[in-house]
Amino acid sequence: MLIAVVPVSLLGQEPARPRARDLGLTIGIFNTGEHNAITDVPGVHVGQTTVLEGSRVRTGVTAILPHKGNLYSSRVPAAIHVGNGFGKLLGMTQVQELGEIETPILLTCTLCVWKTADAMVEWMLGQDEMENVRSINPVVGETNDGGLNDIRSRPIEAHHVVAALESATNGPVTEGAVGAGAGTVAFGWKGGIGTSSRVLPERLGGYNLGVLVQSNFGGILQISGAPVGIELGQYSFSGQISGEEAPHPEEDIHEWGSIMIVIATDAPLSDRNLERVARRAVMGLSRTGSYASNGSGDYVIAFSTASSVRRPVTADLYKLEDLPNGRISALFQATVEATEEAIYNSLFKAETVTSNGRTVEALPITETAEILRRYGVIR
Repeated sequence: MLIAVVPVSLLGQEPARPRARDLGLTIGIFNTGEHNAITDVPGVHVGQTTVLEGSRVRTGVTAILPHKGNLYSSRVPAAIHVGNGFGKLLGMTQVQELGEIETPILLTCTLCVWKTADAMVEWMLGQDEMENVRSINPVVGETNDGGLNDIRSRPIEAHHVVAALESATNGPVTEGAVGAGAGTVAFGWKGGIGTSSRVLPERLGGYNLGVLVQSNFGGILQISGAPVGIELGQYSFSGQISGEEAPHPEEDIHEWGSIMIVIATDAPLSDRNLERVARRAVMGLSRTGSYASNGSGDYVIAFSTASSVRRPVTADLYKLEDLPNGRISALFQATVEATEEAIYNSLFKAETVTSNGRTVEALPITETAEILRRYGVIR
């Protein structure tokens, strides 16, 4: 079987497909970081492998590394929040129990979770200082890209995972139909990988916070309150409302899907407060028009990269910093803003994809911009 592994750097985005801010769309009140990406948080690296096979496979792997060192020996505090639990988030219970992550975070397609985890475990066992390790808790999330991807063929292989891990960089992040977002669908349009970041003012701590999403869910798309999905005639329950024949739930693109949301910050937060941050991402998700359908697995993973909260595995006693509860509200706001914008970026940057006997159109930019102007969202 011939599989083309396409580095994201070779998948150049079509110039006509802008990010949200290229259209003049400003979400929230805080400034973005240099790249308006999760990699604006110091230490965070992202790598992606897109896997294409003939006319049936469109999938991939997206890797998020909290830092480039050995995560097993230098762990980061982390938390997971479940918006709707229809999913296969591997490694979740240990993160909830211990409040830390000891591997990179990988995103992929539903039926490739276990192959992806196995490949990462093998890769980690081969790292320095891992000779005596007998347990690893791989964190792997997924969304179901079975519409555009021959998911039953489980096309992800070990070398795809290794390529994503070893190509991870701290620069701009390619968005749209790449990596784990190659075959996803959001609001009936082509979804994918999206990212955004926020920088708090110095008087609020000056901390960085970034979000990366793998969008693959349904709902009634709204952008800064403008009812884009309704205006374009593409939204949940439209068939039932209009009296036209509606799809069976198992075939409804708005009913089945999921979203993975990964949050990074350099604020010194405990796993308890990271869980509070993670909960706020669902507010940003809801602003885009999601209602967390029965078939949608909506998961949020949050971690801190601050060196003062690292958890070295050999330590006898941790002496950690912890931002007080009273100083965390601005991070909540930043999370809501960056999550909302990351989802929009995943839609704006994704191009039309034909695969597995189906075509999913990209969100039409010209028509969307016209709607946003009509509702006063952009000029």
